[in-house]
Amino acid sequence: MTRTVDHGTAKLMPDLDRPRAWLLTVDGAPQSYVDLDDPGHLEFEYARRLAHVLDTTGGPGEPGAPLDALHLGGGALTLPRYLAATRPGSRQQVIEADGGLLELVAEQLPLPPGGAGITVRQADARAALEAAPDASADVIVADVFGGSRVPAHLTSVAYARAAARVLRPGGVYAANLADSAPFTFLRSQLATFRSVFVELCLIAEPAVLRGRRFGNAVLVASQGELPVGALARRTAADAFPARVEYGAALERFIGDAVPVRDEDAVPSPEPPGGAFSVG
Repeated sequence: MTRTVDHGTAKLMPDLDRPRAWLLTVDGAPQSYVDLDDPGHLEFEYARRLAHVLDTTGGPGEPGAPLDALHLGGGALTLPRYLAATRPGSRQQVIEADGGLLELVAEQLPLPPGGAGITVRQADARAALEAAPDASADVIVADVFGGSRVPAHLTSVAYARAAARVLRPGGVYAANLADSAPFTFLRSQLATFRSVFVELCLIAEPAVLRGRRFGNAVLVASQGELPVGALARRTAADAFPARVEYGAALERFIGDAVPVRDEDAVPSPEPPGGAFSVG
């Protein structure tokens, strides 16, 4: 199925190996993969890494208790469905700027009856973040791409401060980013969030960190202690193992990068031809 949405052309393609699984692309760039029968199945490696962050994020009550989550960027609601399945009772708000995409997903990939604690709203991610109440979320997941680039207004110190304000004490911010050597964008993002948050780590495949190819990296930040050991064990056990950079190693990676101001912000780099495209 192909449909024109607000920000491009969306296509839903079935996975022939899984009866109710679908790949969503926008202008040829993969946006989401969702299995309606098995929301715990995560096809994209970066989604698995974000899921590891969700799995290891604490919250009120016992380990594995429901979370209050704010998702910036909706796609096919892959991670909200995952969290609803793995931590039932979680309250989740999803912000997606593309109303046409939201309509397509609601029609073709509906949520379970009752919504599973997931509410979806059309809005700009930063505007919604800045309007959110103080200390209202245990976790913020940012997976916002305009086409295949992170919008500039979601990269600055002011944006990071808004995220810190919305998180509860010990809450976690996790963002899907993409870059390649010399990592000008990624290093600037780490410097930006380091200027606001006490704890920081980065999850990425070794080949990406060594500059061998363009790829995704997950930035994780908190004012509390991050579960770096648990994240390292989980990501190392993935089909495509990743590494967790933290502490002195992360400081060396950041180098002389400086925080980004709103007036200097730029989108993430355009992926090289064919890096993420799907026919």
